[in-house]
Amino acid sequence: MEKPRELQPAAVEAAAVAPRAKASSYPEPFASRMGGREKRPLGDVFGLNNFGVNLTRLAPGARSALKHRHSRQDEFVFILDGEPTLLRDDDEIVLRAGMCAGFPARGAAHCLMNRTDRDVVYLEIGDRSAGDEASYPDDDLVAALGPDGRWIFSHKDGRPY
Repeated sequence: MEKPRELQPAAVEAAAVAPRAKASSYPEPFASRMGGREKRPLGDVFGLNNFGVNLTRLAPGARSALKHRHSRQDEFVFILDGEPTLLRDDDEIVLRAGMCAGFPARGAAHCLMNRTDRDVVYLEIGDRSAGDEASYPDDDLVAALGPDGRWIFSHKDGRPY
């Protein structure tokens, strides 16, 4: 018999969800580059396992992530407030509130950068595909999603961090 899941809330105030305690899972020297980013893991509150949803805030000068692409995971962002710059392989697009962007697996490397003097707030949604890997074209970093759902980071030559 299947074990019943713990009772989850039916609804919450998104801004009241506690931010992640650890700002980044990247190893150094990359983790410190994520200063000014705050993620509130909304999907976790509801026990969602197949995809994640974060309410993310970028302070002025902050970035969403290192520029990256996934091998299996699709990602989607919806801008709620502010004007982040979407950095992709070789182009940049300024986004505004109400705009959205999608990033299919194996697509263009991407990240958001807040180049303004006010906060950016957006929803980010991504699946949790087993066997996913992430590549970082601008940095000596690759990542593999471990069986426990945590990222395992190494140098591009395979040496672990």
